[in-house]
Amino acid sequence: MTGAVPTRARGAGSVAGGSVAAVDLGASSGRVMLGHVAANRLELHSVARFPNNPVRTIDGLHWNILELYRNALVGLQAAVREAPDLASAGIDSWAVDYALLRGDRMLGTPYHYRDDRTAAGVDATHNRVAPAELYSQNGLQVLPFNTLYQLAADRAAGDLDAADGLLLIPDLLGYWLTGRRVAERSNASTTGLLHPDGGSAAGWNDALMADLGLSRDLFPELVSAGERIGALLPGVAAEVGSERLELVAVGSHDTASAVVAVPMLTDDCAYISSGTWSLVGVELGSPVLTEASRAANFTNEGGVDGRVRYLRNVMGLWLLSESIRSWERAGEQVDLTSLLAEAAALPGPGILFDVDDARFLAPGDMPARIEGYLLEQGLRPPASRAELVRSIVESLAAAYARTLRTITELSGRTVRTVHIVGGGSQNALLCQLTADHTGLTVLAGPVEATAIGNVLVQARAQGFARGSLEGLRDLVRQAFGPRRYQPTR
Repeated sequence: MTGAVPTRARGAGSVAGGSVAAVDLGASSGRVMLGHVAANRLELHSVARFPNNPVRTIDGLHWNILELYRNALVGLQAAVREAPDLASAGIDSWAVDYALLRGDRMLGTPYHYRDDRTAAGVDATHNRVAPAELYSQNGLQVLPFNTLYQLAADRAAGDLDAADGLLLIPDLLGYWLTGRRVAERSNASTTGLLHPDGGSAAGWNDALMADLGLSRDLFPELVSAGERIGALLPGVAAEVGSERLELVAVGSHDTASAVVAVPMLTDDCAYISSGTWSLVGVELGSPVLTEASRAANFTNEGGVDGRVRYLRNVMGLWLLSESIRSWERAGEQVDLTSLLAEAAALPGPGILFDVDDARFLAPGDMPARIEGYLLEQGLRPPASRAELVRSIVESLAAAYARTLRTITELSGRTVRTVHIVGGGSQNALLCQLTADHTGLTVLAGPVEATAIGNVLVQARAQGFARGSLEGLRDLVRQAFGPRRYQPTR
């Protein structure tokens, strides 16, 4: 067992619950987490962790999807060994990327969203459907790697001609596990091909697909988080070691699962799911499809229980991790904990830059790119690694603050508290600077929000937990008390 420090919430009169497994695939690493849930009890720990390293070939940047699937199976084996009565598993991952299929065969390895092949897809799509009309049809922020732009590139290359199916990453792994092709709604909403205002009953936008020259036959049946997908195929069940294990649909977009586990119990809260990307938003009952929202490049994505995740993608800790990789490629050793401490000790504020500039999207020498940006703007580049780290973290916090101010204007929602979940919740400097730049209370944690949300949706489907999202979040709050940061300036 790895990371085997269970965290729990207990109360008087605990009742018997059960065990479920979360297969949680992030853009840089994956994990299989074992969760034990009852009416007033939540325990979670890791049984497997593994890297998620993309592979560059002659035709571009790809996900190593077979290695991810193998590691998921190994993790499920470990979960079954530890909990032989394991009831179900659920899979979540990053959004937008997919595999094309013909019959049972995958047509090539899925492209990574940071591959540059989609650059022409944006113009090709907007030439067919004007941006304002597209926003009214799907409610999505324009990002060059959105699924519909990737599909435009595939159509132009002729790659769709041989395909008879398409599955997003978590649905692909689910198909290999169960033999059933489905698309879970929270992740399907990120394709740009789902109606934005259908809630838990949202359907594929057939008219938009036709306008974009996409065959409706490519897209599978839609399911909602909490629905049972099915039992494991016999060969998979034998390999995993359980004939009783079934697959349950969760919020298969990792942010949808993470938002389930944000311990916000009132409407005056915003969330930042902070990892490779930062997703800054609020939870609403209906989408915001105004022209002002489109101009501000905000997105309306599906959430669990028909909620809307109204948010904006902000470049996240990718800036920091890619800087570290650049230094390590040069043969230098980097201790992030020490760097963050040095950055925090510097007199502020740090040098600010636009973290969402397009030059920071692709892999590469991030410190050199940041220095180049600052020089172009007539600003002094950082003189040390600690200064660069401070600049990155402070620029992220400033971007969060700008985004939250715009959210309040566009949605009409008052925000008094900001919840930071995911890996960024462990970064004390980021949390404190976010409080300082927003002027709001910041509550940090839980770290493993995505896996927790995955587990809780399964647990409710199995009858191990009951109630609304707010009830599930109260369980999270009891188990994972957040750390509080107050503005200091």
